[in-house]
Amino acid sequence: MVVVEAGDAGEAFARLVADVFDAAGVLRRQGEEIAAVAGQTQARWQLMSVVSDGDWTVPMAGDRLGTSRQAVQRVANELVDEGLAEFRDNPHHRRSPFLRLTSRGHRTLTAITRRARERHAEIHHDLATIDITAVQAGLRQLTALIRHQLDGGAVGDGSAR
Repeated sequence: MVVVEAGDAGEAFARLVADVFDAAGVLRRQGEEIAAVAGQTQARWQLMSVVSDGDWTVPMAGDRLGTSRQAVQRVANELVDEGLAEFRDNPHHRRSPFLRLTSRGHRTLTAITRRARERHAEIHHDLATIDITAVQAGLRQLTALIRHQLDGGAVGDGSAR
């Protein structure tokens, strides 16, 4: 374990952020390859995955994916046009319908997910020396802290832990 001196903490965190962005980039590229197996894009795969369970509006999906409502709307419209999803009435908000997968959409998502699990198992095997659970816990803590700050929480108040 590397101990970071207090003066170097900002630099160490900056390197972590750069590494997370780098990992996100290569994971997106791999996601494009995986989704292409079913003739889809990673953006479509992500949206199908989000709305596959429960009632999701386009704005809700945008919040979950960390992207704009407009970007999600464009992808949602493409999924609907291809018969992979459909809009359903939302009894709580007439102008914001729920986006739901069709049976064809569920089959497509299943095919993509199956391929992703195969690739993920290969990667996990190659990372046998890394404690994946600890890395995941750290990333979730980091995400919760930043989400708390974005929602107006004070920096350093520790309430996001």
